[in-house]
Amino acid sequence: MRIEKDFLGTKEIADQALYGIHALRARENFPGHSTFNKNWYKAMGLVKHACYLTYEKYINAVTKKYGKQAPVQKIEQEKITALQHAALKIASGDFFEQFIVPAIQGGAGTSINMNINEIITNLALNDLKRKPGEYEFIDPIEHANIFQSTNDTVPTALKVAIMKLLEELEETVNNSRNQIETLEKKYRDALRTGYTQLQQAVPTSYGKMFSAYNDALSRDWWRISKCAERIKVVNLGGSAIGSGITVPTYFIMEVVPTLQKLTGLPITRGENMMDATSNLDSFVEIHATLKSLAVNLEKIASDLRLLAADISTHSEFTIPERQAGSSIMPGKVNPVISEFIISSAHKVYANDQIVSTLAGQGHLELNAYIPQIGDAILESLEILINANRSMAAHLINGISINTKEAAAKLYNSPSICTALIPYIGYHKAGDLAKHMHQHKTSIFEANEKLLVLEPKKLEQITQASNLLKLGYKPSDL
Repeated sequence: MRIEKDFLGTKEIADQALYGIHALRARENFPGHSTFNKNWYKAMGLVKHACYLTYEKYINAVTKKYGKQAPVQKIEQEKITALQHAALKIASGDFFEQFIVPAIQGGAGTSINMNINEIITNLALNDLKRKPGEYEFIDPIEHANIFQSTNDTVPTALKVAIMKLLEELEETVNNSRNQIETLEKKYRDALRTGYTQLQQAVPTSYGKMFSAYNDALSRDWWRISKCAERIKVVNLGGSAIGSGITVPTYFIMEVVPTLQKLTGLPITRGENMMDATSNLDSFVEIHATLKSLAVNLEKIASDLRLLAADISTHSEFTIPERQAGSSIMPGKVNPVISEFIISSAHKVYANDQIVSTLAGQGHLELNAYIPQIGDAILESLEILINANRSMAAHLINGISINTKEAAAKLYNSPSICTALIPYIGYHKAGDLAKHMHQHKTSIFEANEKLLVLEPKKLEQITQASNLLKLGYKPSDL
């Protein structure tokens, strides 16, 4: 065991552990097993690497101007190189098991920053043939945290992680949309009964139903594509409250462009970094977009489940059978993908409450709840990515519709009489619908009895091309 100390006292740490006293105190203070998001962990590595690269450029620039007497806190080249290598290992997701701070925590993210600093420091020490904990050689605060603060590195890394996941989400939403668009084209003229308030309403088609889903997901795709613009402003270099205290101007000007090049993301430094530090409304805004997507996914999944339900009259509509549904009822198959998507959506709704309420809990120059806000947003992104993947692969892909049966049911549904109103009026159409309902006959059989329309005219009106067109013209009458 090795002994580490801070101003509160000392702690025993396992000899080969890459974490240190700050992370261990956090682990003891915040019990539980909520796992910190690995995407955020990796983004912290990228942010740290950008800081070390910028520090190196700063030292070279100052040394070139002032020579050996440069008024600067100088870290030897071998140490800064070792820190850069260590940060890249974090950015690759390595040594994640050494990050022991849980997702639910106090402290505005200080524990996140210090656990990362400790891992980077001890990895750098290992690279230089030193033992973990030899902080007199490389220190987690003096060296690994050079020109940084928790309050600029942690939220900046969160935005990097979010932007990367937004790119992935955008791709999965577009894939879901493309799958639905395929169904829209395939069943464009496949007639069905439309419903309002779960009651038969008017004639429509499966193609039109899928077109509504397609347009909803298209809006989601467009909104998600704009989210990066909403959170691209970062406060890296702003130090504790965005004022840049303790940070060289050169570093402030250069660190964000360095991170931008490193990540390939459209990151930009905030003109008012105190605003970027203390106000988290941009997180609320983008999570509202995620909530909108969740709403649309729930609606689609709920509709498809309803159409394929045993209690539905739509036996012509089936969704893929994915797994056995019961340990006691033989042959039972449940709509598990729809249930998974609906459950996912409601977790996003809950996270939206967390993001909104805690974003409003910021006080003066800082919001102490950035760890919980970030965890909720990243979780929602991952949930929605998985929901879209599952919906595309296991629900939409495999939908089957018996179009002949669907059309036959429409022609036997009194709801089709709505299409006759422009030709015979509401009351005569109602008489026809009533006869169909009472005698369980098709619209054509009912018309033979009541002689409301010429049979050929009725056939013309009830063709798919006429039922599905938008409105009517006087010449149609």
